[in-house]
Amino acid sequence: MNYLYRLLGDSAVAEDLAQETFTRAWNAHRQLPALDNPRAWLYRIATNAARDHFRRARLIAWLPLLGHEPGLQLEGPEEQAVESERMRRALLQLSPNYRIPLVLYTCQGFTVAEIAGALSLSRAAVKQRLVRARQQLREAFE
Repeated sequence: MNYLYRLLGDSAVAEDLAQETFTRAWNAHRQLPALDNPRAWLYRIATNAARDHFRRARLIAWLPLLGHEPGLQLEGPEEQAVESERMRRALLQLSPNYRIPLVLYTCQGFTVAEIAGALSLSRAAVKQRLVRARQQLREAFE
């Protein structure tokens, strides 16, 4: 649910989509052979549910990356809120092809191999998207 919440920025919608994700997984699990990585499979289902939601709503609302850059010391909650809003705006400028791998890697702790499996991409493609996402995020943040 945390992953969906970060993607959607709305806890109620994230809860609904988490329930939909597990319903889809339950309905499909009997038809599939043994999975090499069931965690990646669930994240793929969750990602597809989020994409379906975006298509239906025609709205992309991504939750900001929580926290701040390592080594950056913020004095109080006001500065943290300002930096979090700046990060949210910068993240909104990335295309979903870059946002999704970045959120999976940075916020959810997925490895490159797990992201590749979840998104049906090669490891090289995931690495390339992460590099480009970080570069574009850095540019947008500045």
